[in-house]
Amino acid sequence: MKFLPAALVSAALVFCGCHKEQVLSVTREDLFSLDIGRMEDQIDLFNLEGSRSVQKTSLAMRDGLFYISNGNGGKIVRYTSFGDLLFMIYNEETNPPPLSLRPLGNHDGVVTRWALTYPLLSPGAIAVDSRKHIYAEDRLPYERHGFDRENKALLDSMILHFDADGRFVEYLGQEGPGGTPFPRISGIFAAAGDELAVVCRLPQGWSIYWFDGEGAPLYRIPLSDKAVPIPGDRSEVFPSVDAIAAAPDARRLFIKVDYYRNTYDESTNTRSGNEGDGSVIWIMNVEDGSYTGAIEVPFFEYTAVVNNRQVTENLLYSMLGVIKNNRVFLSFPVEGGYSILILSADSREQRRGFIRVDDEELRFNAFNLSEDGILSGLLATDWEAKIVWWRTDRLVGELAP
Repeated sequence: MKFLPAALVSAALVFCGCHKEQVLSVTREDLFSLDIGRMEDQIDLFNLEGSRSVQKTSLAMRDGLFYISNGNGGKIVRYTSFGDLLFMIYNEETNPPPLSLRPLGNHDGVVTRWALTYPLLSPGAIAVDSRKHIYAEDRLPYERHGFDRENKALLDSMILHFDADGRFVEYLGQEGPGGTPFPRISGIFAAAGDELAVVCRLPQGWSIYWFDGEGAPLYRIPLSDKAVPIPGDRSEVFPSVDAIAAAPDARRLFIKVDYYRNTYDESTNTRSGNEGDGSVIWIMNVEDGSYTGAIEVPFFEYTAVVNNRQVTENLLYSMLGVIKNNRVFLSFPVEGGYSILILSADSREQRRGFIRVDDEELRFNAFNLSEDGILSGLLATDWEAKIVWWRTDRLVGELAP
């Protein structure tokens, strides 16, 4: 990839011991950092004004450019991998006027770093397509909220569409441009052909909306909690959808389902709780809603010494994202960072890795996975936010196609 600096291209993967097999520790590169604050070259992660609850902050990386949607700051920004701020879309009622950026469209000569205003209320999830068009979740003011009586869901969200320069194009609702607000948005994804997928959570299920590059609706996929598949070899388990992600290269959804089993107190034979019985990632064809495959997810095995006895617990991974060619990234927090597991729908092979995140950087974490498998992160301390990445795509390259 042409945008990668030579130092990163030559970064090595080193080995470290973990559990029953060798795990690759992926070299991390710290790219740039941002101070905590409200100026254009800062980021507000912790609700500095104290006037409202903490809002989402999301990260996207495309072709070496970093996009941050900062809910508390009421702005969307784009940086180079060297930390140069290229443009900012901001709410002028909640942000101070930028000092280093010029207004776009109001200048003499060429402007290379600019600012645009838009009344962002609470920008959240963000996605960027191959045209570098930006799609960002935002909330509607209270007076524009709706209610879906059939699904018993509050309708309070929309998707804002900006072009590659940050100019507002339109807002998308359920029916496309200017449509009905969405229920709670859990994720948005840039898909093949610059299509867009919007994943929404409902009180008793999920609803996924699929749009073409112009914002016209293509598909709506409802998924009831009662219709979640259960593998035939599992009995007396109950499913819970953990996450849904869209493939970047096809009209496919990857639905991670965790399965749980009731546990009982042996002395009284009464139910005492539940425990994880495993996870499966189901692959759905968006065009007809059929399931075309499944990926069995192994447990994360955590071993500890309790009362001088070694005890192993089977824990469930979280889905981090999906990349091209049906590869899925999963993660689990461990001492010093995260354990990474990469699975392929087309083979039984898997790769395990480790990424370092220091304890003081756990104040806030946001991650983004490129379609080629490069993992980027926004890691915050009390005083700054670091933008970093790991060449996890090297792990992907070792998987058989």
